[in-house]
Amino acid sequence: MSGLRLGIFDSGLGGLSVARAVLEGCPSASIIYFADTAHVPYGDRPLEEVRTFALEITGFLASQGAGAVLMACNMSSACALEEARQVYPGLPVSGVVQAGARAAVREGADAIAVLATAGTVASGGYVRAVHAIAPDVRVEQVACPEFVPLIEAGELDGPRVERAAAAYLERALDSGARVVILGCTHYPFLLPVLRRLAPAGTVFVDPAEEAADEALRAVAGHLDTRTPSRFILSAPSATFRPVGSRFLGSTLPALELAEWAAEDGRLRLMMTGADAALCDAAPGEV
Repeated sequence: MSGLRLGIFDSGLGGLSVARAVLEGCPSASIIYFADTAHVPYGDRPLEEVRTFALEITGFLASQGAGAVLMACNMSSACALEEARQVYPGLPVSGVVQAGARAAVREGADAIAVLATAGTVASGGYVRAVHAIAPDVRVEQVACPEFVPLIEAGELDGPRVERAAAAYLERALDSGARVVILGCTHYPFLLPVLRRLAPAGTVFVDPAEEAADEALRAVAGHLDTRTPSRFILSAPSATFRPVGSRFLGSTLPALELAEWAAEDGRLRLMMTGADAALCDAAPGEV
């Protein structure tokens, strides 16, 4: 495991909340970040489709030099984590759902609310993860379909964000919960708005922090701290570089491109060696 690089993936920008937490814990860590911008958002996609994406991305990251993989995507963690561990037995694979459930249960509440995408809600991943630790805790799930498109567009405040956040929070807190899991790695970027709207005493649990801590502990002493980090997209994006740099807290390096292609009846990721200019262009401009 010496010189291990950490692979991190999500459907888009959201997983940068996890990458940022990793780099805050180990600023020199070498990460390979993959954003599936060809398929973002995952939230309304069938679970089986997301499972297929997640398994291929996990193998792709390993082929690019990742010695451990962190699924910085709640939906992938809920529907593909255990299978990924079976398919890639020599590769340490972790996720955010289990980490978020552990952090929330530690708050000692008898009710927990989960703000998540429709797909993560449908998977029941957080309900299973919480009940595996604390069977008597009530779990209220709230689908938040408006959040990811707003965040991917860089819209983190303003009337549209506040209206959506207020509606989702009302449903979550009406259940009696005062501990709220941010069940999508995009959502921590809305924490200032959520905290402003929530009543005093509401505790927001960011699984990104817990997942990053767990991943760093698992590879302690083995991380590659010399090789520059890489950021790979599966489709050109006009917003990923400027918005992603803002989310990460530092300027992103040149972006790379790995496109999906059909091979032997299944989807495969193929590196194209694209440079930053291609990945900073809108799809219609390429």
